[in-house]
Amino acid sequence: MDIYKFAISPLLFNVVKTDPEWLHQQTIRSFSWLSQTPASWANQRLQKSLCLYDSRLEQNLFGLNFPNPVGLAAGFDKDGVAAGIWSNLGFGFAELGTVTFHAQPGNPRPRLFRLPLDKAALNRMGFNNLGAAAMAARLIKEKQESTHLIPIGINLGKSKVTPLEEAAQDYLDSFRLLKDLGDYFVVNVSSPNTPGLRSLQDASMLSAILNLLQQENTAHKPIFVKIAPDLEYVAIADIISLAKTYQLAGIIATNTTIRRDGLKTQVIDQTGKSPQGEAGGISGEPLRDRSTEVIRFIWQQTQGEIPIIGVGGIFSPEDAWEKITAGASLIQIYTGWIYEGPQMVSRILAGLVSKLEQNGLNSINEAVGVKYPFLLR
Repeated sequence: MDIYKFAISPLLFNVVKTDPEWLHQQTIRSFSWLSQTPASWANQRLQKSLCLYDSRLEQNLFGLNFPNPVGLAAGFDKDGVAAGIWSNLGFGFAELGTVTFHAQPGNPRPRLFRLPLDKAALNRMGFNNLGAAAMAARLIKEKQESTHLIPIGINLGKSKVTPLEEAAQDYLDSFRLLKDLGDYFVVNVSSPNTPGLRSLQDASMLSAILNLLQQENTAHKPIFVKIAPDLEYVAIADIISLAKTYQLAGIIATNTTIRRDGLKTQVIDQTGKSPQGEAGGISGEPLRDRSTEVIRFIWQQTQGEIPIIGVGGIFSPEDAWEKITAGASLIQIYTGWIYEGPQMVSRILAGLVSKLEQNGLNSINEAVGVKYPFLLR
């Protein structure tokens, strides 16, 4: 059997009438196995087929070297079981999680749905993961056996059993276990699938979380906050202010959306209901324009002083270029990668190189925010 095909074929879940969560589980098992055999023939073939190296795509940000700006978004490798494989699939960085301090099963199934007419997914996973201690043990073991070729981030969420008033301590407990094992960290307060979580984007509640984390952050690991696309601009401005106050490395824009307007999908096959009748966040193309608007707002409000990781609806080189020229230094993909297949990363990277050449730019860093130059102060 061709291991290479076995490893990547489940990603194309949009053309298979099979439960998408089951397919995801099979895929992550394959990648976990490949991650444990880094020198294998299959990994060499993955590198040859899926990786594109060009010095013009490299950046050094917040003390980390990114070989290219395309990263894997949180949610795919929730427990960090395949941390060693993502560089072989062409990514310039990868984000593990979301992980919570307490292990939790997540929401009842079904909880992941295809919306192929919209090139989108609807999920209400609910931070299902084995917990921060399990991830720490796994990453310690992997660190002893191999080294990561790309930056690895860890996305932290609040445990469902933890009351909102104790959220800051919950995030801190996870960070303490993992702070030496991630290259950067993300405070996820924007998933719509944990009750009350988005209320933590309120300035006073978020301030308490960031204050505790930065007190513990003696190694000065880069810390980001991931925000929802559904926030009003005044709330985003408050988060920008907190990012400056607590010297965050940057902002990730954005998480999934709870909006349902403009969808083509009328009925979800697994449930027989409309998307409007199903709880959860939507990712993919319906999120693309709004996430870019949020990126542009942050870029202009901060005069480019706060790095942005852009995520939401990226399927093509044009989508990636739009987010980078709006102000994103790095981008992340997930839903588009699943729909388009594993060749998508190298296709986007090749397209970005072409865009640089067409615009007379020498590096991807020169393209960041170029579409929206700010006025001189």
